[in-house]
Amino acid sequence: RWVRPSLVSEHVLTIEGGRHPVVERSVQGTFVPNDCRLDSGQRLVVLTGPNMSGKSTYLRQNALIVIMAQMGSFVPADQATLGIFDRVFTRVGASDDLHLGQSTFMVEMVETANILRHCSAKSLVLLDEIGRGTSTYDGLAIAWSVIEFLHNHPERRAMTLFATHYHELIALADTLAHVRNYNVAVSDEAGGGLREQRIVFLHKVVEGGADRSYGVHVAELAGLPASVVSRARAILKDLEDGQIKVDVRGAARRPARNDVPQLALFTEESPALVKLRAMDPNTLSPIEALTMLYELKKLAG
Repeated sequence: RWVRPSLVSEHVLTIEGGRHPVVERSVQGTFVPNDCRLDSGQRLVVLTGPNMSGKSTYLRQNALIVIMAQMGSFVPADQATLGIFDRVFTRVGASDDLHLGQSTFMVEMVETANILRHCSAKSLVLLDEIGRGTSTYDGLAIAWSVIEFLHNHPERRAMTLFATHYHELIALADTLAHVRNYNVAVSDEAGGGLREQRIVFLHKVVEGGADRSYGVHVAELAGLPASVVSRARAILKDLEDGQIKVDVRGAARRPARNDVPQLALFTEESPALVKLRAMDPNTLSPIEALTMLYELKKLAG
C-alpha cells in the first residue's frame, strides 16, 4: 500500500490517504489515513483538536513522506505529489536541557528562533504547541506572532503545519489570506453537554477549527482519580459560567459574595456621590447626561 510519489516543478504538497510508516505498524486496530494539501493559496494550516487525537502524528507523517519521497522511496499514501523542499524544520515534543540551564520553554523558543531565522519559501515547517510552556496570554501572543511572521515575511513564507490548543488562533484565517483552519474530528457519542458526554477520537483531519480541547476527558482517560476529575469538571463549569474569574496574570478568584464594605478613612462624603444623589436621570437629555458623566468623573478624581 505504498505508492510512487510524483515530483513536480511547482512548490506544492498534496498527499491523499497519507499514513505514518512507524505508527501504522504498531497501532492496535486500523490506522486512520489523512490528506494534506499545501500550495500557494493555502500555505499555513492551523491544526486544532484534543490531546491524544493525533495532531503530532499527522505533522510527523507528512514530514516523513516528504523526506522519503525526496530520497527516492515509495511513500505510505494513496497518492503524493510534491515539489522539492530545501529543508524540513520541526518543533515537536517537549524537552529541556538542564545542564545548560535551559527550561523546556527556553529550548522551545531557541528552536523556534532557529526556524524563523533559517527557513525559506521552499521549506516545510512543523510547529507543535508553540507557547505552551508559559502563561496563557504570553503563549498565545507568541504563537500568534509566529504565524503572522511565517505568513507575511517576504523570504520566510514556508509551508507550515501549526498544531495548537489556542483556539483563538483560528481567527487568523479571517485576516491572513493564506491561512486555513483544520481540526482533528471528535465524536460525541452521548450527545450531552461538554462535561457529560463520552467522546471518541476519530483521528480524522477535517476542515474547520475546533472550539474546545476536551482536556478533562483526556485526563479521565489517562486514569486520574475520579474525585480529581469530578472536581475539575466542577471548576470548569464555574469558569464557563463566570463563577470564577481569571485575571490577566492567570490567577483565579471567585467574585466576592456578601463582602464587608471597607471602612472609610474620612467621614466626609464624596462630592461626586452628593451630586449623583441629587441628580434625576429622567430629566436629563443625552447631551446633559454625557456632560454630567464628565463632571462626576472629575469630582471622583
